[in-house]
Amino acid sequence: MDHHHTPAIFVADAPGLDFLNSVATPVDKPVDWINDGEGLLNWLEQAGLVPAAAAAAVRDRATPGELDDVAAEARQLREWFRGFVDERKGRPLTSDDLSELKPLNRLLERDQRFSQIVSEHHDGVQHLELRTSRHWRTPESLLQPVGEVLARLVCDEDFTHIKACEGHTCTLMFADHTRGRARRWCSMAVCGNRAKQAAHRSRLKT
Repeated sequence: MDHHHTPAIFVADAPGLDFLNSVATPVDKPVDWINDGEGLLNWLEQAGLVPAAAAAAVRDRATPGELDDVAAEARQLREWFRGFVDERKGRPLTSDDLSELKPLNRLLERDQRFSQIVSEHHDGVQHLELRTSRHWRTPESLLQPVGEVLARLVCDEDFTHIKACEGHTCTLMFADHTRGRARRWCSMAVCGNRAKQAAHRSRLKT
């Protein structure tokens, strides 16, 4: 399946988990949306983590193979963080978990964020606003917004509510923000419906 033309999946209700879900099996074949440099750029744009103009500028400045190398780094980051989440989902994080987050902190150290005062218009009224932006000087800068959403997942999300979809072959994860924390599926339209159909067939056989 061509990941460049297949819309990415955003069902996690948490951007950091959506990054983990950037490899999945939406139908019957696995799809890795960040399997190469172009895929990484497309996924970041779909996720709203990199502005289209910044993505275009990075693409134009990248040397041959440079974006693919960054995509490989992104996949390594994804699988390392998947292991961190898999081991801890369903329970609150504690200060004891901090030592395992050194790779993420090293990534965050390289960030090139800056703030500027800009003029904004809202409802016909002009005012000054402090806006935070980021330098997109190298392809490696594409990893910075990913690091940020992973850090926000760690610091802002209750890991007690992070779950794996109960679909038989599904690998997607999500943050259960429903009332009563009763969510079981990545999507009722996909895995939830498959489970209902399987239960129905089982009842017919019985």
